[in-house]
Amino acid sequence: MKTIGNLLWFIFGGFWVAFGWFIVGLVWSVTIIGLPVGLQCFKFAKLTLWPFGKEITYSSGAGNILVNILWLIFGGFELALAAAVSGLCFCVSIIGIPFGLQMFKIAKLALLPFGAKVV
Repeated sequence: MKTIGNLLWFIFGGFWVAFGWFIVGLVWSVTIIGLPVGLQCFKFAKLTLWPFGKEITYSSGAGNILVNILWLIFGGFELALAAAVSGLCFCVSIIGIPFGLQMFKIAKLALLPFGAKVV
């Protein structure tokens, strides 16, 4: 079932979400200082291509909080807002609710990507 969900996800918008993560990762990777942030974006672009069957766990730390604040200022808020709006659009119909829930998971990830681990 998760394979069918992932294929439908990819066809109906998952590619564009992953593309957004990829573009932000490229922008962050321009400098050496931003390279770790860019690599994190690439990892999450891969996750957003096939999100069904994967869970995200969060941990905290002083370094994670600092980088998450910088992330929100320089690109994270826009990606989170786009994912939340897409999730609302998916949740209009009963069939779209599982896809909307995945978008909400990605929106939360877009707000706090550092300290997050994909399980």
